[in-house]
This record gives sequence, structure tokens and C-alpha cells, in this order.
Amino acid sequence: MHHKWEALSENQQIEVERQLAQYKNGAQEIIPEAELKQKLVKSISTGTPLKIKLGLDPTAPDVHIGHTVVLNKLRQFQENGHIVQLIIGDFTGKIGDPTGKSVARKQLTDEEVKRNAQTYFEQFGKVLDKEKVELHYNSKWLSSLSLEDVIHLASKITVARLIERNDFSNRLSEGKPVSLHELFYPLMQGYDSVALQSDVELGGTDQQFNVLMGRHLQEHYNQEKQVVLLLPLLEGLDGVNKMSKSKHNYIGIDEEPHQMFGKTMSIPDELIIKYFNLITDLSLEEKMKLANKLEDGTLHPRDAKIHLGKTIVRMYHGRKAAEQAESQFKEVFQKGALPNDIPEEEWKGIGKISVVDLLVTLNMQSSKSEARRMLKNGGIRINSEKVLDENTEVDVVDGMVVQVGKRKYKKLRLVNG
Repeated sequence: MHHKWEALSENQQIEVERQLAQYKNGAQEIIPEAELKQKLVKSISTGTPLKIKLGLDPTAPDVHIGHTVVLNKLRQFQENGHIVQLIIGDFTGKIGDPTGKSVARKQLTDEEVKRNAQTYFEQFGKVLDKEKVELHYNSKWLSSLSLEDVIHLASKITVARLIERNDFSNRLSEGKPVSLHELFYPLMQGYDSVALQSDVELGGTDQQFNVLMGRHLQEHYNQEKQVVLLLPLLEGLDGVNKMSKSKHNYIGIDEEPHQMFGKTMSIPDELIIKYFNLITDLSLEEKMKLANKLEDGTLHPRDAKIHLGKTIVRMYHGRKAAEQAESQFKEVFQKGALPNDIPEEEWKGIGKISVVDLLVTLNMQSSKSEARRMLKNGGIRINSEKVLDENTEVDVVDGMVVQVGKRKYKKLRLVNG
């Protein structure tokens, strides 16, 4: 039965629009948006919650803030009364997801999968209400498929379509092997949606091929097709690369409050709104208000970051820890303590050098006269000690920190030669 928008009361119509705006915030793409609206109309007019699916490959259970982008979106659905279906790909995990991989993945044992799944679930409980999450292992339905079922499933997709996937086509063009079992990965992930009759599936933009497969297969099995909600990948603290442990540009959700806060303060200004939208539990109104204030200059980026840092710490450690992290940061920062991530520069000279020459050689001042002026104004410190006399000579030692003004730092590394 097709539920009509006109049949809804005014309050119900407002509720549909409110939920839709909330889900759209921060999302990269909703495929197709009109169908999500239609599903919400049906859900609200019948009082039936939607089933919101997230598939997890249980390989790396070390969760950082980047992983919580989809969890925060799931929580919004959860708070609006919808059902969250978390699928631990124990069956698919033993095969290995080829997404973004240049070689076939290592296959996991049952024990590894179960242990990883447990860790995931505990960490996810920091964002989602675990009591209201359906946890599924996809081996439950995938391991009972007969060969006939599998061949039937495989008939639903062409090989040409499968190898359109960038990771497959790249490997093939480079002459790297693609195993037949890997081609089944997207099919199995899509079949999960058939088994659970999911209404919406969430995923990062890198999962687009896999999550659309669920929609494609549901149609073949005469089910109502799921809507796909794709979320952007979160850049890490460097503002360039996707947040990841290997790039050391991440905030872990298990980190100490002061670490979380300090790392948040180091993000580039242009990422502030994206972080607020994607990883905080603030209301849509609050997010919009912050974005507008940053835009029109009534909110300083530093103050916005303090608010962001406090929000993140509060979400994972509580309000009290958030207050403490803020005051600790301000105390350290205002007392001029050194930051953790000072750029290093190799230094080959030996013996003494005048401070003026040192500053110019390091490109920290553009000329000797500028360096002298900065010294006179008390803007130069070496190892946190102010240097005022322009005739001062220094012995360069390994690890020496030169500071110009409040923001410019260089740490010197002595090299031989």
C-alpha cells in the first residue's frame, strides 16, 4: 500500500521533514532521497520503525573518531525510534573485503572474528544505545546457502558490472591477481539486505558499490528496495588524508580527555563545521547556528574548536572531564608551554651562531633587521627562554626548540656532515 503525504496530519508532516533534514545533514548522498521521504511517510503513518543497516567487517576493532561518522548518523535514526541492524560480517570477514585493497585480504579465523566483534560492540556502545541494537552475524544465513542458491545469486549480476569496481579494475590493469571468491564479496554483502529486509543502509562513500548491491538484489527478490545513505570520509588532523591510525592523524575514542581536546584544537579551521556535523551529537539547530556564526565572523575559529573539543570529550568521558580538559588546555596554552607536534629541521652547522643569523637561516624571519626587531619586542624564545639581546650567540644542540611569536616553532635535529 502506498502511503500518501496528504494523508498525514500537519504534525506528522513536520516530523517527516524534521527527520529528513536531520539525516541529510552531513550526508554526502542519499540514493534516492525521494524514496527515503516516502519510507518516512509510511513509517510515521503506520507507526512502524524503519530498519537501518550497517555492515561491519570485523578486522580492525580499534575505533577512532573517523569511524563514528556512520555511528552518529545511526544514533539519529535510533533516537527517532528506528531499528539499528548491526551486521558483523563473520562470514564475509573470513573472505575479506577487497574495497580499497591492492591485494587480497588475509582471511580471519572464527576466534579472531568473534573477538573483534566483541570489541567493536563495546566501543560502539559509546555512541549507540546497545540495548536497542540488533546484532547479527551474517554466517547465520550465508553459511546455509546451497551451491544452487549461490549460483542463483551469482546470476543476478554481470561480470562486467562487478569488475567496474575501482579496486578490481585497478588490480586487473596492473596485472595483479583477483581471486574468484573476492567477486562474491559484494554479492554476499548485498544478500545481507535481502535476509534482513533492510530499509536503509549506511556506508562511507568508499562503500558505494557494496551498499548499492543490496538495493539491486532486493529488487531481484521482489522486496522493497533499501535507500542508500552515503557519508563522507573524515579527513584527519592534517586536513588532507582520511583519518587513520597508520597516518597518525586520528583521535581515538579511548584516548584521555586532554589528548582528545588537544588534538581537536590542532585541526585546520576549514574542517571545524564538518567535524561538528559528522561526529557530534549536537542538534541540527545548534550545528546550523555554529556554521552561521563562523561564516559571518561572530565566532572565532579558536572558540569554535574549544566548543568542539569540549563536545567530543563530553561525549566519551562526560561533562566534568570536558570542563577539566578545557581549563588544562588553556592553562598550558596561555602559559606558553610547547606544543607536541613541532616541525623538525635538520641542522648541519657546528659551533656557535648568532641568534639573528639562526633565525634568518631557518627562514623564521625574512631579514636580519626583522629578526632584531622581533628580539627587541621579546618575541623570540629558545627552549622556552626569552632571548632579548641581539648579540646573543647560541650553541645549536640536538632537539633545541626555536620559537618566534606565539605560533612559529622549529625543533633542530643535528646531522653529521
